[in-house]
Amino acid sequence: MQPSPDKAPIPGTVIFDGTMAMRGYALNKMCYSFNEETSRAAFLADEDAYCDRFGLDEAQKAAIKARNALDLIAAGGNIYYLAKFVGMLGLNVQDVGAQQTGLTVEEFKAKLQAAGH
Repeated sequence: MQPSPDKAPIPGTVIFDGTMAMRGYALNKMCYSFNEETSRAAFLADEDAYCDRFGLDEAQKAAIKARNALDLIAAGGNIYYLAKFVGMLGLNVQDVGAQQTGLTVEEFKAKLQAAGH
């Protein structure tokens, strides 16, 4: 069965559906915890123990260690929760969008601005 044209996958993107939400639950729960300064400090003090505390799987742990936002998305991460993690790295959602599209951050910003006109 072919997906309808309005639901066709976009090349290079991961669709965050129910399956991905279930897969990424632990990762997203951990990232949500970064709203608290004490949680950010605990993560930075012992990343492995913090990941284990939330039950991350090996792919999620590897993506965390690599600081790879695209792998985190592929591992079930939701960008709104991942923003808490990438924020600790000095990145923002536009940085992640640039990574997803293969553009520089400036190119990505220009693309967004052009789409708004």
